[in-house]
Amino acid sequence: MFRFHQTKICKESAIASKRESKMPVAAAAQKALLAQPVLILFILIVSSCPCVSSLAPSRTHNTSEADRQALLCLRSQFSDPLGALDSWRKESLAFCDWHGVTCSNQGAARVVALRLESLNLTGQIPPCIADLSFLTTIYMPDNQISGHIPPEIGRLTQLRNLSLGMNSITGMIPDTISSCTHLERNNLGKQIDQSSKEWKFTYAEIAKATNEFSSDNLVGSGAFGVVYIGRFKIDAEPVAIKVFKLDEIGASNNFLAECEVLRNTRHRNLMHVISLCSSFDPMGKEFKALILEYMANGNLESWLHPKVQKHRQRRPLGLGSIIQIATDIAAALDYLHNWCTPPLVHCDLKPSNVLLDEDMVAHVSDFGLAKFICNHSSAGLNSLSSIAGPRGSVGYIAPEYGMGCQISTAGDVYSYGVILLEMLTGKHPTDDMFKDGLNIHKLVDCAYPHNVVEILEASIIPWYTHEGRNHDLDNDVDEMSIMKRCITQMLKIGLECSLESPGDRPLIQDVYAEITKIKETFSALDS
Repeated sequence: MFRFHQTKICKESAIASKRESKMPVAAAAQKALLAQPVLILFILIVSSCPCVSSLAPSRTHNTSEADRQALLCLRSQFSDPLGALDSWRKESLAFCDWHGVTCSNQGAARVVALRLESLNLTGQIPPCIADLSFLTTIYMPDNQISGHIPPEIGRLTQLRNLSLGMNSITGMIPDTISSCTHLERNNLGKQIDQSSKEWKFTYAEIAKATNEFSSDNLVGSGAFGVVYIGRFKIDAEPVAIKVFKLDEIGASNNFLAECEVLRNTRHRNLMHVISLCSSFDPMGKEFKALILEYMANGNLESWLHPKVQKHRQRRPLGLGSIIQIATDIAAALDYLHNWCTPPLVHCDLKPSNVLLDEDMVAHVSDFGLAKFICNHSSAGLNSLSSIAGPRGSVGYIAPEYGMGCQISTAGDVYSYGVILLEMLTGKHPTDDMFKDGLNIHKLVDCAYPHNVVEILEASIIPWYTHEGRNHDLDNDVDEMSIMKRCITQMLKIGLECSLESPGDRPLIQDVYAEITKIKETFSALDS
């Protein structure tokens, strides 16, 4: 099922195999949100989970030539440095299989959704997009699209979801958008910022936004910083403000490391930075902060172990949410390990660093300990470029790191496996029960595969035993079997990822593929 890391312990440390072919990242992709002026348009994303790319199967039935020509017109207006639109070719008639394109399932295939997020696309949206007359979703955030929104977009009378955030679009919102009578819960403003001024904030502005760093605004704390919820006049929506504890040894390096990572990464399942502040407080002390997207559902830790936050009651995730979160985290790691240049190792993956937005989409955060892997062919081994020293969190850090081994992508895979087992069992890896050689991996391994019901988290057991499910279905037995298989497959992936030897762990791209299959199976069954 999996390919595995080829490693030798310690001296020739665990360095994950990279894909044989990798998308080139253009120089433009290396320019930072923090180093380049960024104009941000926030347009609310509604309805379906936006982070899941189209997985439409191949179709051979009749298609609309008008839609194909409209897509080719759209393609001609974009520069595509990552090659994501290589499948959009004139000679290809099967446009429903093109990257980011979703077609209807009934009758002649017509394009109903475009999902082209985080592809570093540059150019302008052409009027011909309106020729895709069946469009219900345009999801193109986190690119470098510029120019104006074409007024012709108002012809898309079926449009329900429109997202063009994190681009450089300027000008007025077209009045014709009011013709899109099906558009839901949008918060389109009347004016998009046309200035070239980057959003930068002073100490005074941040103090005001956080009510003078009030404890009522405090939403999180870590070794190197605290996080507040805040609001600025220029943006009525809440933001997360991470203030670094510069008195702590390594905090300044942690800030620099996060800036370095955020400057080189853009993905739907990674935290997005809005701006930063590097200034001085009224006492003349250095002050550094990052302004980030606010995640309405907090971090994964607060859902798995709410007892650490006494004001919160237990909120079981449910199997569907666990599968979706596992898929999101795997997608983020796949991007970091295989699509970043150079590859990036997170080094501190844990539930408190996985944040959940209002749609329960997971975003990996906190890159203060992340390491870029720099390949030097003359050395024969990959070496590391990093700012902060190699550290991690007890319970999630790969065991080879404790033996002085070099940082590798296999370490992130180990952390991912622990998180997956933690979500399924409800057990924290540092729980008091884990002593005398017992850990979360061994707990699950002893029960797998025949006695897993004994170690599952309470809210998942009904999915495994089928209690409380709809027993009126004709295929009730088949549904029960599929549910059990989804859970056991997830446990198996968690066990394989958390194996002690880094060379025995699978590659994250294979894990991502397997988790995606499980998600598709579950989604089809639970719909």
